[in-house]
Amino acid sequence: MVFLEDRICRAVLWTAFVTIVAQASAATLDSSTAGPPVAPVRPVTDTYFGTPVVDPYRYLENLKDPEVQAWMKEQAAYTKGVLDRLPGRDALLERIHTLAHADTRRGGFVRRGQRYFYEVTEPDSEQPKLMYRDGLSGKEHLLIDPSILGKGTATSDVKTHYAIDYYTPSWDGRYIAYGLSAGGSEASTLKVMDLSTGKDLPEQIARAHDSVVTWRPDNRSFFYFKFNKTTPDTPASETEYNARTYLHVLGREPDGESDTVVFGRGVSRLDVPEGQATYVLGSPQSTWVIAAANHNLDDNPSTFYVAPMAQVTTGAATPWKKIADVGDGISQVEVRGDTLYFLSRKGASRFRILATSLPRPDVRRARVVVPEGQGIITGFGLAQDGLYYRERNGSVSRLMKTGFDGKGARAVPLPFEGNLFGPVTDPTQPGALFNMQSWSRPPQVFAYDPATDKTVDSGLIPPSKLDTAQLESKEVLVTSYDGTRVPLSIVYKKGTVLDGSHPTILEGYGSYGVVSESFFWPSSLAWIERGGVWAIAHVRGGGEYGEDWHRAGMMKTKPNTILDFIACGEYLVEQKYATRQRLAANGGSAGGITVGGAMTWRPDLFAVILDQVGMSDSLRSETEPNGPPNISEFGSVKTEDGFHGLYAMSAYQHVVDGTAYPAVMFLTGANDPRVAPWHMTKMTAKVQAATSSSKPVLLRIDYDAGHGIGSNRSQREQELADMWGFALWQMGNGGFQPGAGQ
Repeated sequence: MVFLEDRICRAVLWTAFVTIVAQASAATLDSSTAGPPVAPVRPVTDTYFGTPVVDPYRYLENLKDPEVQAWMKEQAAYTKGVLDRLPGRDALLERIHTLAHADTRRGGFVRRGQRYFYEVTEPDSEQPKLMYRDGLSGKEHLLIDPSILGKGTATSDVKTHYAIDYYTPSWDGRYIAYGLSAGGSEASTLKVMDLSTGKDLPEQIARAHDSVVTWRPDNRSFFYFKFNKTTPDTPASETEYNARTYLHVLGREPDGESDTVVFGRGVSRLDVPEGQATYVLGSPQSTWVIAAANHNLDDNPSTFYVAPMAQVTTGAATPWKKIADVGDGISQVEVRGDTLYFLSRKGASRFRILATSLPRPDVRRARVVVPEGQGIITGFGLAQDGLYYRERNGSVSRLMKTGFDGKGARAVPLPFEGNLFGPVTDPTQPGALFNMQSWSRPPQVFAYDPATDKTVDSGLIPPSKLDTAQLESKEVLVTSYDGTRVPLSIVYKKGTVLDGSHPTILEGYGSYGVVSESFFWPSSLAWIERGGVWAIAHVRGGGEYGEDWHRAGMMKTKPNTILDFIACGEYLVEQKYATRQRLAANGGSAGGITVGGAMTWRPDLFAVILDQVGMSDSLRSETEPNGPPNISEFGSVKTEDGFHGLYAMSAYQHVVDGTAYPAVMFLTGANDPRVAPWHMTKMTAKVQAATSSSKPVLLRIDYDAGHGIGSNRSQREQELADMWGFALWQMGNGGFQPGAGQ
């Protein structure tokens, strides 16, 4: 037991220690012998099903502890001092900035009749602005510019910025509900703007993180979800869990605290399973609404319920009827009249689209609208003239159209072969809007007109100013440890000679069935222009080959994700894209399992590890705010199988003292709501103490950022320059060696 006096004494000693370290660091920063602050070892032992597991840095999970805060500040200061000494970093940052700001980008389209809502990122802007226009060629109108909102505000010594997290227009296009958060926290406040005046209404609804907003046909009220109020005694694991759905009417109680709860766990006698959130979906073309109980907003499937929209007034009175459970594999639903259309993986690893009656729903006897095929159906939309769906086959995708009865399916004509994002449809209008791009081709937005059966460039994205002709990409299959063929995408400069001399970054993710699809990344040119290679490993755990591919890399099969990634790294070395001295591993979030595993299982294979907001101590993930919703993907320590699976994927538990680890940079945002910053702090402390190599282990912390989703462009550019400059330094690039040319 540690008594209060002991803690006070320890805090005083620690403060003195930090002061000494800070002074020493400032005085000796230019010395190659200066090191980061050392974290004391205070082991805690947990026993899981008879297996003792030691956690030497459990105390670092208390991010509010002054001792922990001081250590983090010193780590961040040390890292900044090291990176500032790299002579090539500033020039690299300038090039990244030039590339990132070269073109105007538009995306996130939502259609309401002839009115289009979207985000636009202009060459000189830090954050996307929310815009709208009437007709594709209409005048562009500004709704919200987050960069203006952030001016002049500060949290301690850190100026904050704002980000738009989501937006949903009313069906008539007059109002738009949107979520706004500060500092990359994703802690959204739900607001509403009236387009007729261009001003916000009084609505300010808190705790509406990631909320799904569905307007009712009256265009004056909407359904939304928000999380429960918390107290200082609320466990972190319950702060963002079991969000319930409410009904809000414009003009009534603008803070939403008196809004009627209409669906969720504990609302009525209805059996609603635990999960991250519940939400309600509907359409102006139907008198029915669908309620979803979603275990994890980043994952599917969900449990679904149906009710007449007019009767959704209070939770207790609404006659909700359960129509589908998680086992039915439904991941997307759309309503049209008295028919429910849904995308399901049940009995179809590559998915299929089915339909059932809303008055008499029976999803297990539903009619098949689009059967499973060779390609993977990733999503669909309902338009006035039919059902549009996207089908992906490898790195190429296409847009298909069929009747509501499933007859007359055919491919929509596309301007080129590549990757398609969309479709964007409106149930009251014909046609579809979609985006196309590839690893080497900048994005364009196209519109399909069913009346003429023609696809035209909408002109919404101007031609790129960048030299993309120098880019080339290749898709290969790599044999993993068990004979499985793993797709690997490789992007490089034309004329690249395979002699092992190229600095190479291998990226990997592999969770939730998420696909690392081809897209154009302007900043990648800053790496490729230098002769670098950018490779993307499509490891198991993703959805490249459907649900079977996903399940082959989750829970107890998670080691496949790591081993696939290692096999891709070995391929790049064997084929002489790089040598082990020029190969870096990069991953973020759940990809931290992938790159953390690669580092601990094969420290000899990589020269550099770049771990961004990575999940590392999986045995402790259930205790953080976003932990419980992820149990369905990774498992729980409350079961023996779950414990063994989580232990196997925990990079933190596989760090071994005396191992010659590669150079490592761990990166986190102090406001991260998805992967708690302590994953990276604990990993940093353990690897710094364990490594026997002389290579640096750095912790980079952005105190005005979270998981990266709400970061502005300058933050992303600074982060890239730090990561790539660090990698080039450790790969021996002459322009990045401290002291070179000074």
